[in-house]
Amino acid sequence: MKQLLLIIIISIQTQFLWGQDILITQNSIQTPVLKYKKLSPVIQFQLQSKNEFSVKKLVLEFEGTTNINDIDSVFLIDMGQDSTWHTERGSIVKQKALTEETATFTFSTPQQIKNNYFIAAVKLRDSTSLNHSISAGVKKVEFIEAQSLSFVADTNRIRQRVGVALRNGGDDGVVRYRIPGIASTNENSLLAIYDIRRDNGRDLQGNIDIGVSRSIDGGNTWEPMRIALDMGEFGNLPQKFNGVSDASILVDKNSNAIYIIGCWMHGVIDEQKGIPIKNLTENSTNWNHQWRNNGSLPGLDINITSQILLTKSTDDGKTWGEPVNITKQVKQPEWYLFAPAPGSGITLDDGTLVFPTQGKDKNQLPFSNITFSKDGGQAWQSSNPSYSNTTENMVVQLNDGSIMQNMRDNRNASNKSDSNGRAVFVTKDLGEEWVEHPTHHNALIEPVCMASIYKHTYTTATGNQKSILLFSNPNSKYKREQMTIKISLDEGKTWPEEYWTLLDKLSLSGGYSSLTSIDNNTIGILYEGSQAQMTFESIRLNELGIEDAQLP
Repeated sequence: MKQLLLIIIISIQTQFLWGQDILITQNSIQTPVLKYKKLSPVIQFQLQSKNEFSVKKLVLEFEGTTNINDIDSVFLIDMGQDSTWHTERGSIVKQKALTEETATFTFSTPQQIKNNYFIAAVKLRDSTSLNHSISAGVKKVEFIEAQSLSFVADTNRIRQRVGVALRNGGDDGVVRYRIPGIASTNENSLLAIYDIRRDNGRDLQGNIDIGVSRSIDGGNTWEPMRIALDMGEFGNLPQKFNGVSDASILVDKNSNAIYIIGCWMHGVIDEQKGIPIKNLTENSTNWNHQWRNNGSLPGLDINITSQILLTKSTDDGKTWGEPVNITKQVKQPEWYLFAPAPGSGITLDDGTLVFPTQGKDKNQLPFSNITFSKDGGQAWQSSNPSYSNTTENMVVQLNDGSIMQNMRDNRNASNKSDSNGRAVFVTKDLGEEWVEHPTHHNALIEPVCMASIYKHTYTTATGNQKSILLFSNPNSKYKREQMTIKISLDEGKTWPEEYWTLLDKLSLSGGYSSLTSIDNNTIGILYEGSQAQMTFESIRLNELGIEDAQLP
């Protein structure tokens, strides 16, 4: 009888010795397991040996899963030499309905393998609660050449949260979905917004509309996609030369109005000549990005500069009005570009509506600022820039009434030192003057990527009102990976590591995110994840480390 070596690695390295000829390496990774997706990986393992060998039985166990009935089917996928966590390039070896905590795969013709990677994946039932989690591991492997292997139970196994694959490439015939924003309405619905990049995945210019998904049950189920902004063939130009992108959503807390603003590009600017390209047709291949040199020009005319469109819903996001062009209200003519900062806006305590915005000044240097309305959305105006060489941003109102702005900073592309960090400024007068915050460039690292900051107010178990700040972004200086939520208990002065929660460890499809409240004790996040282009998760405060919230 041959001797075997077994090593199990789950979260931390734990080793069990069993001979010397075959190495079994098991790996769990913190990623969400998603509803409405055919295959969600839950465990990866590799069988290694110097010689080819045959597997006749493999047993997976799901002990620790919240409810075993959440899992409709289990798939065993042979990835060959591919060690990635994605299942698209693998070959499904077996599929099995799950009725108990173990799934046994028996091969009538033994699998002949050598150094192969395998992934076990699941398909969840649509009824699975977002408060549940999945736990999986390999329990036993039987070889033709040896006795069976019984794995010692591992208490360090990762529990993967359940989420929703809200939008993914191919849905409704769309190539790619990008740029998330999410908000909770006054009727307790969730509205998720995003770019519908119909023909290809790149940024403007292109056939891009702004889509809306609506949920009335806390994100467990979602209604069919609606369209909020679509300029069609405006000006007799094809749709691919009338794209709308980078939207932000704002719920007026004092009325039934909900607003979405988006960046509209009409036509294409010749990057070299700095003039609009004429006679564009469906067959034209011209392309330019609004943020590139001469992609958008000084002025206000729709043919030469990016436009800000606003649409409004008064029926809880079910329908959206005709777009209103507010560019002339908010853009300075000398600026090369002015655009929404994607994500969400806020309603201040005095009723002022505030959108985060961004642009390029007369010298083409990027800046961040805010755009606001003091009359319930009738008229809008923009503030002074808060800081330069920054772009996408979001804002929160602090307890003293001031506005904190948290910004993507282009300096961090090359700065990987201790001063790598989000730019943070504060204003007390709607952006007339801005003051650097103590955490500027030293608290929240980034790989240069959009991020979300959000204020959640809740009632404690003793009946008191408290608020916390939440922040989400790829928690890395180098790559868009490790989507993480962080919490501050002192209005952004500190972000203790004990209140960091990793949602998705892997390389992200874009890394953008947007946070909102679902109820007193629950936060929602929509982000560009590793497992779906628009990933939604619902997370209880106690899971984020906040233990004093009043429970339903």
